[in-house]
Amino acid sequence: MGGMKIVVIGGSGLIGSKLVNSFRGHGEQAIPACPSNGVDAITGAGLAQMLSGVRAVVDVASSPSFDGQHVIEAEAAAGVGHHIALSIVGIDRNPEIDYFRAKMAQESLVIGSGIPYTIVRSTQLFEFIEYVAQTSAVGETVHVSPALVQPIASDDVVAVLTDVALGAPMNGTIEVAGPERLPLDEIVERYLISHHDQRKVIANVHARYFGLELNDKSLTPGDKPRIGSIRFDDWLKDT
Repeated sequence: MGGMKIVVIGGSGLIGSKLVNSFRGHGEQAIPACPSNGVDAITGAGLAQMLSGVRAVVDVASSPSFDGQHVIEAEAAAGVGHHIALSIVGIDRNPEIDYFRAKMAQESLVIGSGIPYTIVRSTQLFEFIEYVAQTSAVGETVHVSPALVQPIASDDVVAVLTDVALGAPMNGTIEVAGPERLPLDEIVERYLISHHDQRKVIANVHARYFGLELNDKSLTPGDKPRIGSIRFDDWLKDT
């Protein structure tokens, strides 16, 4: 097999499985770090062998499946040249959300590791809107904040991660977002209509997003994000 050897942590998830296919489509050797490939997610056993000769590691696990310190130590020992971490836009502004705090800790570990790195912070995935709708439902109504968001298709995130991993480490953070900035309640409403869901969406500025009251800056990117090409309505049609 030719191409660079790239390990994908979280390689069996939504983003990870698409990313493995994307790398293979570019002629690279992409290997998911998972139990079926002989890696123990809890102890990190088997990771050192897997990382031998690896050019880059991309961590797209939605929850820390490995002890981050184990991963960093194994990468340092193997001389991995680039660690790419998928993170979330706005985590530094919203420490009230436990998951965001965990992501910040993960970022800090990567930045302090001494391994060349790139952090890719993404806005919410289109695929995540269903979960927002379900967790915001009260009987036959769905209560959602009208704050602006800029969600993105997973395929667009995968394209950026592929590009980043095949390039040089930035030793910094980039943001990725979808092409449209829209109120969250409107996005949820479009999603429900497209799925013939009769529930009514109620816009409520006090509606909580995982415990957080949103404003227009909570989950939207800064000045110069990389912008995906897939619009929400086109994604809805294709799914």
